[in-house]
Formats: sequence, C-alpha cells, structure tokens
Amino acid sequence: MEYINESDFRRIDLNLLLVFHALLHERSVTRAAQRLFIGQPALSGALKRLRAALGDELFVRTSHGMTPTPRALELARVIEPLLLSLQQALHARPAFDPAKAERVFRIGLSDALEVALMPRLMQRLAEEAPGVRLIAREADRTNAPAMLDAAEIELAVGVFIDCATWHRQRALFGWSFVCVYNPELVKVRGKKITLAEYLRHPHLLTSFSADLSGLVDELLRERGHSRKVVFSSRNFATSPFIVRQMPAITTVPTFAAATWRDALGLAVSPLPFETPAYEVSLLWTAARDADPALQWLIGLMADTFGGKPVR
Repeated sequence: MEYINESDFRRIDLNLLLVFHALLHERSVTRAAQRLFIGQPALSGALKRLRAALGDELFVRTSHGMTPTPRALELARVIEPLLLSLQQALHARPAFDPAKAERVFRIGLSDALEVALMPRLMQRLAEEAPGVRLIAREADRTNAPAMLDAAEIELAVGVFIDCATWHRQRALFGWSFVCVYNPELVKVRGKKITLAEYLRHPHLLTSFSADLSGLVDELLRERGHSRKVVFSSRNFATSPFIVRQMPAITTVPTFAAATWRDALGLAVSPLPFETPAYEVSLLWTAARDADPALQWLIGLMADTFGGKPVR
C-alpha cells in the first residue's frame, strides 16, 4: 500500500470536492447551490476556498455559464471516479466468501440443542467454510437476549417468545415433548406408553430452574395426577445415561430424544397426554443485520435445519 501523507489534506476541506463536482455538472453557482441544498453565498465562499487551495480559477464565468479551466478538467478525471468509488464503498455491503473466510462465531444454546445440531452444522462448515470456527456457550431463553445485547454471543438458538424490538428472529423447526426410557428396564405393552405406565416409574427432569417440578407436572396436576421426580438438572447431558442404568423415564424435546435414541439405543414414545408445541428459532440483534458473515451463517443454519424437525 502506498504511503498517504495526511498533512497534504489539511489545506483542503474534502467537502469542497462536492462543490467541485456540483459546479462541474451544473455550470451554474445557483443550480450547484440548489443541488447541494446550501445558499448561493455559501457556495461562492466554498469556490473561493477551493480556488485558493488548488491555486487555479477552476471555473470562469462566461456566456455559457461557469466554464471549467483546463486544470479543472484535468482534476475532474481524478475527482469524479474518486467520488464514485467512495460512494460505492460507503453504501456497498462487504462481501463474505465462506470458502476463504477466517471467522469465529459465538453461538448461545442449550446443551441439548448443541448435541442435536452442531454435528451436522460442523460437517457443513468443514465442507463449505473450513476457515470458520464456532464457540458454543450455554444459553437459554432466560439469558440469551442479554448475552446478545452484551455482545457475548452473536447468535442464539432456542425457544424465544417475548423478544425486544431490537432483536431479529428466524424460525428453524418445531418440537414437542416425548418420553425416553430404556426398553430393557421399562416394560411397555404397546408401541406407545400409557398414562399408568408413565406414572408407575420414577422420572428425571431437566429444568432451567433446577427444580423438582416443571411444566409436565403442572399439566399432570390439571388432570389430577402426579409423578415422582427423583433427579433434576439444568443440563440434558446426564439424563440419558441415568435412564440406561435404571427403570426411569425422562420427558424431553423431540430433538434431544432423537439424538439419545440413535446414539444410545433408548426408546422414544409420545406422551399419553397433550402438551404444547414449540419452535426453535435463531435470535440476533438488529445491529448485526449488516454483518454479511453472520447473515450467511443464519442462512446456512436455516438451510440445514429450517422446516426439518430433528426427530
């Protein structure tokens, strides 16, 4: 890169280049002033400063208006492309080439979503963007918005219901609750677990509040039933290993159940009562709408998981 001496620009206000541009095209002080939305005296004063800075009359009043001097025409060949290039650079969004990019993204999500989504996403990154790296941070609906606002993460994945006006959201896929158990230890007569079978066994609970009661318990109480929760954790990681070892049941989202079924040989059954359906979404701040790299990642995740429930 060639060296730029900033002191060379001190004697000229770069805004004067816009005055030069307007006069070159309008050939009239009045029309140039109107084009720049300034008064005619202000434009005349700017032209005076421009002449002094460049040591040339630049524009001479004739019967054809303000006619550019040879020096002005020579400068125009440089100034006009310069202004056009600057305008394009200021308004154009920077390009992002995933195949060549070196970028680190910080994503906030639960450990269950991390296990369910990251293997497929990392495979696509290895194929399409080998220079892109991810950092996963534990986050859920209670803390992800604040982490986004504090720039601790750039993207969150989860269930987000009430979002601020400065947040952006894009749906990925829907999910519902199902129950998971070891079919060798929890005997089920049919293909679907019955309510009596469900209530007969101890339960493991994943709760962001790490309590022994959750949404499922509220739904059971509304129906006049209760279950015995023997273990509760904020994280999903331990539960599948517990149900492999003891005749217990855990109720989790479909995307978590599918991972445990495929990896650990556990059984998955619909619940014997109705539960709400939910949607996993991407969440980011409006301030990052202009980040082409993040928008590319959002598009990649939507293409990989959008409308395709992990079951």
